[in-house]
Amino acid sequence: MDTQPILIRNVRPVGFVPGAAPGAATDILIGADGRIQSVGPALLPAPAARIVEGGGAYVSPGWTDLHAHVWHGGTDISIRPQLAGLERGVTTIVDAGSAGEATFHGFREYIIEPAAERILAFLNIGSIGLVACNRVSELIDIRSIDIDRTIAVVEANRDLIVGIKCRASHVILGSWGITPVKVAKKVAKILKLPMMIHVGEPPPTYDEVLELLRPGDIITHCFNGKAGGSIIEDEDLWDLVTKCADQGIRLDVGHGGASFSFKVAEIAIQRGLLPFSISTDLHDHSLNGPVWDMATTMSKLLSVGMPFEAVVTASTTAPMSAVKLPTDDLLGLGKTAELTVFDLVDSDLSVQDSQGATAKLHKMFEPRWAVRGATLVRASRHMPKEGSAKVCTCGAHG
Repeated sequence: MDTQPILIRNVRPVGFVPGAAPGAATDILIGADGRIQSVGPALLPAPAARIVEGGGAYVSPGWTDLHAHVWHGGTDISIRPQLAGLERGVTTIVDAGSAGEATFHGFREYIIEPAAERILAFLNIGSIGLVACNRVSELIDIRSIDIDRTIAVVEANRDLIVGIKCRASHVILGSWGITPVKVAKKVAKILKLPMMIHVGEPPPTYDEVLELLRPGDIITHCFNGKAGGSIIEDEDLWDLVTKCADQGIRLDVGHGGASFSFKVAEIAIQRGLLPFSISTDLHDHSLNGPVWDMATTMSKLLSVGMPFEAVVTASTTAPMSAVKLPTDDLLGLGKTAELTVFDLVDSDLSVQDSQGATAKLHKMFEPRWAVRGATLVRASRHMPKEGSAKVCTCGAHG
């Protein structure tokens, strides 16, 4: 474990106050214990300090990916945490339902506890989770849910489980309809936890799902472009979504292999509806498909009109607040350091959304360093190798 102090020089804080413009350049000194010792200009390095020359880059709270899949080996689509974590500028990964009550113990022991990143989890309401999600639904019928065991697993793992996840689209639920969402919401109420709902191909409809949610619950894949699931194809749905967002239901991007549309996002943002949080839905079928990483997803939202400061907030303190991580005074003396150093650079990179539409990104978020406590990791974007792209066609992965 690293035990040396860290001095980050000449960086501009952004995202520590939601929506605020970047602050003046400063230095940040982090002690060998991983706690912030000093913030200010021209700080002197502590003895044996590792020095990061920021060169005027930005520094934000650690990027937090609210929707990814990292139960590698326990599901057939999850990736290793390091492919989505510190090496990509992400200090906290929230796994969105890879594990159900029957598999969470392995997820905790073999993935979460050894990881350098903080990993939290929404527990799948389906007992088996996503063990074989492209072949076997976790929600075939009522035998797929064990309420007693789900409650028991959450109570035994309150330090890591931050909510209940339910995938609500017909490729997963078949003819079962809205019932599993109602059961998931009941369990979430009992546990006093938020629910994350995947919306996609109806039934159930987006409208039906929204009617069950309460402030603090999360709709992921909010800007999907699927027929019957797009918020821009139905004015009644649009009005309901905006009303729900105003009331505190959280809209999460959850890009994924099949669930993000440039067109939907651009029109929504032009009309004033911004996502609460930006997340990747990274998994084995999206890593080398349309998603790549957190920085590229953030860059896509910037490209369709979301303001820079709002993009940073939606990738840091907003998702942190959704899972009850502290967000106040994150550069305060004595606070454990959790930071991402990044640049915003000119670009002409062509990328795709989940429906194959292409756009050129003129500005790119480029992670440089990630800091979690005394751990300092050099970060960069993921670039798929030529010919490695995978395409998700079934829609079940999001």
